[in-house]
Amino acid sequence: MITRALVIKLGLGQLISWGTAYYLIGNFGTLIAQHHGWSSSVVYAGFSLSLLTMAVVSPFCGRMIDRHGGRIIMTMGSCLNALGCLILAFADQQVLHFIGWIILGLAMRATLYDAAFATLARIGGRDARRAMGQITLFGGLASTVFWPLGHLIQSEFGITIALVAYAGFALLTVPMYAAIPDARHGAPSGTGTNPTNDTDDHGLATHQRLCGFLYAVIVTLLNVVNAAMSAHMIAILIGLGLTTAAAINAASLRGIGQSAARAAEILFGKRIAPASLTLFATAVLPLCFVLAFWGDQFALAAMTFTLLYGAANGVLTITRGTLPLMIFGNARYGHQVGRLLVPGFILSALAPSLYERAIAHWGPSGALWLSIALLACAFGAAMWLYLLLRPQRSEPRPALIAR
Repeated sequence: MITRALVIKLGLGQLISWGTAYYLIGNFGTLIAQHHGWSSSVVYAGFSLSLLTMAVVSPFCGRMIDRHGGRIIMTMGSCLNALGCLILAFADQQVLHFIGWIILGLAMRATLYDAAFATLARIGGRDARRAMGQITLFGGLASTVFWPLGHLIQSEFGITIALVAYAGFALLTVPMYAAIPDARHGAPSGTGTNPTNDTDDHGLATHQRLCGFLYAVIVTLLNVVNAAMSAHMIAILIGLGLTTAAAINAASLRGIGQSAARAAEILFGKRIAPASLTLFATAVLPLCFVLAFWGDQFALAAMTFTLLYGAANGVLTITRGTLPLMIFGNARYGHQVGRLLVPGFILSALAPSLYERAIAHWGPSGALWLSIALLACAFGAAMWLYLLLRPQRSEPRPALIAR
């Protein structure tokens, strides 16, 4: 059973884990390069390497959570998070820098949403949907809390102390993840159907594979844009004409938008199918990026861009966890999702470096147009998935994709 205490502990763990690992590059990437006299491409290559590491270990991590629960995996991830931050703090050679990012890649796959969602699915089955949304309320504030906090610590004490402080914050999550119960929800269900003949079984499996493919496409495209924005959003806003302080403040609104949208989904979205929410949110994303073009003239446009981007992304973070429950059920949830996430991790590993080149060649406007194109493709995939799952007009039942 999923308790309120578990949700709070996982939620706080997500806030700290996201803030100290995934969003580290957005605050400290350029500063680390300047501190060591390296090119910025070296630092962003390290972040890309961490995302590639997540891809390599993703199926394994999912299987381990399916078998043993999230306590061991997520607690180990917290320790690796702290270790990775410490290595980055004192790494004066590029090889040590890359080792630090590899360790952070292991930590991120073991502690971030996908691990938490698999843990909740194992404990609560289909009842985990609400808890998945609730923990994202905390995680959505990671950039809002840690970008300004990291900037403050670095300004006062320097980049080394700031990274050591991040390691300390990461260790705070150890008791939170160590409290995860070793429980499993009933008998796992697959699609919840019992086909009566091979033809029905083949059709159901084909439908599942297509839905799973579209899910993977959506997640992959969103991962690419999210990885790029986490690394470059502040730089893009500065390039559009905002001051550094204004860019940081505007970018921090992303977290507020995420949490506000997730709160609305928890309160009012219970009867809305995940496929419908995905369709709506992916429709908003390309439109909000258009607003960024006016960020140099109107601060309100930049603020609206980051708020809407955060809001749409916040909803999609929830459906990232609930759509697989709708398509596959809770049987082998961690393994199924772990495999489907691999392309997203691999391509998002390239995103920061590719966006850095795009900004260098085409400026921040070129990076925005690239994002709009990718997000439009995600909307197309979401439309197709919605059409495939459209017969389900209410809260998913065990037979989620049977027709």
